[in-house]
Amino acid sequence: MASSERNVAIVGAGLIGRAWAAIFARAGWNVRLTDPHIPTLKAAPRLIRDELHALARHGLAADPDGAMTRVSVAASLQEAVLDVEFIQENGPEKVEDKRAIFAQLDRLTPPSALLVSSTSAIVASRFTETLPGRARCLIGHPVNPPHLVPLVELCGAPWTSPEAIDRARNIYREIGQVPVTISREINGFVLNRLQGALLAEAFRLVGEGFISADDLDHTVKDGLGLRWSFLGPFETIELNAPGGIPDYCARYTGFYKELAASAAGPEVYQSPNVDRVIAAWPHQPAPERIADLTQRRNERLAALAAHKAAQNDRS
Repeated sequence: MASSERNVAIVGAGLIGRAWAAIFARAGWNVRLTDPHIPTLKAAPRLIRDELHALARHGLAADPDGAMTRVSVAASLQEAVLDVEFIQENGPEKVEDKRAIFAQLDRLTPPSALLVSSTSAIVASRFTETLPGRARCLIGHPVNPPHLVPLVELCGAPWTSPEAIDRARNIYREIGQVPVTISREINGFVLNRLQGALLAEAFRLVGEGFISADDLDHTVKDGLGLRWSFLGPFETIELNAPGGIPDYCARYTGFYKELAASAAGPEVYQSPNVDRVIAAWPHQPAPERIADLTQRRNERLAALAAHKAAQNDRS
């Protein structure tokens, strides 16, 4: 874990920013929060404390109150980034906003500090090209909720230095995350492209009446998802044929070629198909339901994270 003398600025104190604050503080870093929306900024410390105590209940944070002593609210962006070595930006998902924020960060931060964006789909070249310090800018895309799902996608622009990628990768490992490096820019990075492929087929299958929406979800959470919680797709197919991946490709890819040739297209997200999918979902998006499901998801993810950590300790 990192030394308590290391400093990080969390720019944007919403849902993702608060999770990053909990992660860094848990790992011993001094965390400074900033957000232009004052009510969001004022509410953040209490919500971060709640998340740290929830992690502690599952053995995922040793000293939540001690971690909170390392979290502070900065009066300005300039104050937040003073003497930090890492900035995790969590601003609006708009290119214009990213350009403005990163221009400020490049001007105000120590030249050695890494400037990292949590953006889920916007590649770094779209908002860093004109910056003097563009070589230190990159994407560090987390999975929601980041304090319970450790993957972080690292993706630089063509001008991002390899040293910046390496430093970011090492820092994320030190704070308990699992970084993966995307070798060159691609819209949506990798996780969302994989998720999008499954989601498009799910929309097609439900919209065209092959399966109910509820049973589609069971197919993933009680089928594919159980394997995917500890095996990747290549590991999965390696185990599905006696001769591993070469044997699997020889035996089974005929069907997948047919499927790829007729993959779900953009029409699955348009009327009338999307209307059929919405009608097929048996629940209304009431605030109480969303809040209850979020709490249930977080508790189950925490239990799964604790289980995986215990298994890793034994291996």
